[in-house]
Order: sequence, then structure tokens, then C-alpha cells
Amino acid sequence: MVPLLTVEDLSMEFDGNTVLNNINFQLAEGEILGIIGRSGAGKTVLMHLIRGVDTPPTTGKIIYHISTCSKCGYVDLRSKEGSACAKCGGEMVAEDIDLWADENEQKKRSVMVRTAIMFQRTFALYGDDRVIENVLHALSDIKYPSEKAVNRAADLLDEVRLSHRMMHIARDLSGGEKQRVVLARQLAKDPFLLCADEPTGTLDPRIASIVHEMLHNSAVNNNMAMVVSSHFPEVIVDTCNRAMLLEEGEIKAIGEPSRIIDTFMENAHEDSGYKATELGERILTSRDIAKRYLSVDRGMIKAVDGVSFSVAEREIFGIIGTSGAGKTTLSKMIAGIIEPTAGDMNIRIGDECVDMTKPGIEQRGRAKKYIGLLHQEYDLYPHRSILDNLTDSIGLEFPKELAMRKAIITLKMAGFTEEKAKGILNRRPDQLSEGEKHRVALAQVLIKEPRIVILDEPTGTMDPITKIDVKHSIVTAREEIDETFIVVSHDMEFVRDICDRCILMRGGKIVKIGPTAEVLQELSDKERQIMANV
Repeated sequence: MVPLLTVEDLSMEFDGNTVLNNINFQLAEGEILGIIGRSGAGKTVLMHLIRGVDTPPTTGKIIYHISTCSKCGYVDLRSKEGSACAKCGGEMVAEDIDLWADENEQKKRSVMVRTAIMFQRTFALYGDDRVIENVLHALSDIKYPSEKAVNRAADLLDEVRLSHRMMHIARDLSGGEKQRVVLARQLAKDPFLLCADEPTGTLDPRIASIVHEMLHNSAVNNNMAMVVSSHFPEVIVDTCNRAMLLEEGEIKAIGEPSRIIDTFMENAHEDSGYKATELGERILTSRDIAKRYLSVDRGMIKAVDGVSFSVAEREIFGIIGTSGAGKTTLSKMIAGIIEPTAGDMNIRIGDECVDMTKPGIEQRGRAKKYIGLLHQEYDLYPHRSILDNLTDSIGLEFPKELAMRKAIITLKMAGFTEEKAKGILNRRPDQLSEGEKHRVALAQVLIKEPRIVILDEPTGTMDPITKIDVKHSIVTAREEIDETFIVVSHDMEFVRDICDRCILMRGGKIVKIGPTAEVLQELSDKERQIMANV
């Protein structure tokens, strides 16, 4: 393996306190080195010194083994020695650079351009800009050719599996999604080394594992070396080539990850294991929500009468009941179409809860754009192509090339294969089957990148084969992009097969909530007959 850097006798003191003591190791090109240790072991200080930020070490060296262009000074990997420079075509010449030597300040900056760092709590995003715009800013910073920038930004978002969030405002993302945007921005620099300092420390274990997978794949796919610290031992074992155990500023062990983790765990007294869960945190919480109407002939109508429930991320949640039970009214309040009369309803957007009972662009108005609603009688523009239905018709403000790419990505989320998605882009809706049209209609909702999708009677009078297509598209969207669904339906078989939990409504109230099988048992014979014949 070709070495990328060598750390020699590195020590660091702050105010007389030794933080790092005689650190020695090598990192190879493309190698993933995991660092584990208790808080205060020196992990962050070591990463900062490797990256070249903050203050120089008290003693020791960090030597980068690189190749430098003889004409333009571009820095690349040592393995590129003798090849043509990627920037100007000049010859790449081998060079060793002592990163912290005073005389190497200019060379240090050249190396830092090809390295990147991610922190635990600092997302460093343009909060009011869209996700793709954040990546475009990063490409602009390195003077990436503007005519190629949009495609490159889309490629990077593909790489971190965030194509389904590219049009979101950055501040409205969850913590895990923000960290993946940060990763995309760092990858835009085309680094040969990424230092990731507890990048998932504030995330729940399931989301943390996704981010670590992104980091691992990025390192492998880009021949990028990585130094990553994590408090999840399993992640070190699963993603790293080697691991290092730091204790009080010293390397206690370095080698095969599982062996290092076993050594660490011998003296660890806290449970660091975790299990991934199917569902995420609460995304919707309703407490005593109500909607009343005043009718001339019927007086006060309690369409929804004080209902309380919650929905988790990635959950497929059902709302069932006969006509007049309050299902549609409740779903419209969730969608922000109508305002509740009383009660509380909050929807989590990013890391913040938005109050759906309050009007305004910072409350209900903010959440509405992240809630998709697919009616039973969905509307596709009959005389326009599928591509136009998905892009121009909803005002997607990006070049045609990106619009086509986004359409294909979204159709795949809705259950189409990539080949099929490409094949239907120029067709009209009447040239598709009912199942295909339903999936296109779902894609028309998903392309707006909602947090929650409300499906109002999604099966209608569909035949069994088409219902299977619809189930497939819903499950695909959940698995591929962590989508959350609320299904309003009278179709008991469909609800049984697709919903994790559901509520049964009668007269505006919830009479049963829980696992779908249990709730369906609560149906009366009359309800079963009515719902079966709707």
C-alpha cells in the first residue's frame, strides 16, 4: 500500500497538560482508519493536527507523501507520480511535505485544499438555500466549471443518497440529512483525505449507521483515505480497515478493528451496542384536535371531536372508518388545508416542530410544502408528457437536463425500474396502465420532496393486480427515501397489508388505535359490510 502520511513522535500540550504523547503511525492511500477512545482521549486534537488546523504540535511531525505538478503546483496522491497533472498536463513529481514546518506554509495550503473535515455539531450549511444550491456553492468555491456544476452536484447528492431532498431548504433537514449534505460539500473538493470527527455523535443509531455507510462508500468509491472517530464500536468494526485505541493521549493499541474494539470494551462499563429500529422519531403529534362546523339545518357538527395520536418517521399509518367518521376532515387538517377548531397538532420539519394550528409562513405555511396529498381522483395533465407532468407542471426551477434526471430518480422511488422510468418520460398518461398512472401520480407528489405523504383512498376501485403495484410503490418509497405515509382508506385488505398501525374513527372520535390487526378486529359487522361495499 502506498503511504499517504506519516505521523512521527507527535505530542501536544495545552497549558502544561499533555493531550497527545508520542503518537506514531502511517495512513495509506484509500485507507479508512477508525479512532476510538473515551472523551478527552485526544481524538479531536489529533484530527485537527492531521488536517492542519488550529495550532502546531508541541513536538513531532506530520509528513504528507504526495506528488506535485512541476508546472502549476497541483497536489495529488504519491501514486500519481510520473503521470500527467489532472489540471494542466504537467509532470507529477514525488514530494514529502512536513505539514507544520514554518517554511512549508504555501505547500501546507496546497495540501489542505485536497483534504476535508467534518465535525460532530457544525453543519456549516447555507440554511436558507436549497440542498443542491449548498453543493453548488462548494463547487463554486473550488472554481469547478459552471457548465458542469449542476450535473456534478446531482452526482454528489446521488452518492450520499439525498437526491430525494435536493430541493429542500437546508434548515428544514434532519440532523442526519444535514450531515450528508456536509459530506456532499466536502466531496465536492475531491479530497484525498477526509477527517470525520464524531460526525454522527448527535444522531440516533439507525441514522448514524446510514451516515457511516455513506462515509465508507465515499472513501471506497473515490480512493479517499479517511480518519473517522465514533462512539459506535460496531461502526468502527464494519467500516474501517484498521482501528486505533487512544487512552489519555497515547496509542494503546492499533490494528484489526474487531481486536481493537474488544480491547476497548474490556474496560468500558457502558452499553455501546444498539439495534436499528424500523421506525424513527415522532414526526406528527396530535393532541385533542377538533374541527367543528355550524350548519343551518343540523346545528353544530363535530366532524373531528378531540382526537389524539402520533405518527413516526417511516411509518405507514392508516385512518379507517365509514363515511362521515371524520377521516377526510382529519387528513385535511394534517395536510394544513383546513384549520383546527381546537387542540394541538405539531409536525416536525428538520429538527423543529411546526404548530399546524397557527397560520403564517413560519407555522402552518412552512409545513404545508413538506406534506404531499394524493387524492383518489389524482390529476395528471392528459395532453402533456410524463416528464412535463413531473417537472414543468409543478414549476421545477432547474435546467431541463436536471429536471429529466430528477424525474427518473423520483419514478424509481415510486416503484419503476430505471429502464421503465426512462421509457415512459415522453409518453402521455393515457398510454399507461392504471397502476403505472397511480405510480406517476405518486411520483408527482414525491418530486416535491414531502416529509409526509397522505394517500386519500389510494386503491379506489382498482383490481387486485393494480393494488399490488400500489403497495409496491409505497413500500419502495419508504425503503428508499424513508418516506412517511398516512393512508386514508376503506379498503380493509389493503390497510391490513400495508399499514404498521391505524386508527378506527366513529362519529369524529378515535375508538381504537394500535397495530393494524388489532384495530381491524374492532370493526363491527355493519362497518365491515359498509366498508367492503363502498
